[in-house]
Amino acid sequence: MKVEELKCPKCGAVILTKRRNPTPTVDIIIEHEGGGIVLIERRNYPYGWALPGGFQEYGETVEECAVREAREETSLNVTLTRQFHTYSDPTRDPRGHTVTTVFIATGKGIPRAADDAKEIGVFTRENLPSPIAFDHRQILEDYFLQRY
Repeated sequence: MKVEELKCPKCGAVILTKRRNPTPTVDIIIEHEGGGIVLIERRNYPYGWALPGGFQEYGETVEECAVREAREETSLNVTLTRQFHTYSDPTRDPRGHTVTTVFIATGKGIPRAADDAKEIGVFTRENLPSPIAFDHRQILEDYFLQRY
């Protein structure tokens, strides 16, 4: 674990220790009632199509985060059906080291792009859009092949 220390400029004593840890995130595979998976096109860097998701807030469970992020980005109220898998490759997000907990959820209604989503769509394995951001193509492949 990388630790950064702030030292007193006069005596050299360590006055603050800061640990550098990965940031927790969630991603949600939303199975839409009409069939297919809901993906968003990202408004912000890194660009591309992605699973709805985002950063966990302090004091929030990963489950609460998943429901909140799904609603913020897709306008859908989702029901989490199960935790899928955790992905932690340090290079999965070009902005920094993140660890994502992926959930599978069901969603009813008409998805509408909101918050960080520029566009939204419902896709099957046969018609996935391109490019797909982060490691989400691998996550989707694992999902479609029922690896976990």
